Amino acid sequence: QVQLVESGGGLVQDGGSLRLSCAASGLTFSSYAMGWFRQAPGKEREFVSAISRSTGNTGYTDSVKSRFTISRDNARDTVYLQMNKLKPEDTAVYYCAADFRLWPTTWSPTPTEYEYWGQGTQVTVSS
Repeated sequence: QVQLVESGGGLVQDGGSLRLSCAASGLTFSSYAMGWFRQAPGKEREFVSAISRSTGNTGYTDSVKSRFTISRDNARDTVYLQMNKLKPEDTAVYYCAADFRLWPTTWSPTPTEYEYWGQGTQVTVSS
């Protein structure tokens, strides 16, 4: 049974930092590109960041570039999202997701391409 378990969310002030973690089990982690998505109340789920299987190719939505950093540790089956300079508009439930990839260098920003999802972790940024 595949499980993705996020942690590290919480309440932080404007300008603060958080580090999200997503621990995977039940799958061959190094065969999956990993993504972070978020969903704010009343809004659709949106792409935040993704990282390829093994080459470390990464992508970010424009609003988080230079503030967020995605990384992965294939030895620990874990993907991280370091979030700095947080803003109130970053408030959302953050989800990690896994996307099986044949090619080691690619990733996708499209939620429907991800096969497995975590339960989400709340991030709240106060102004």
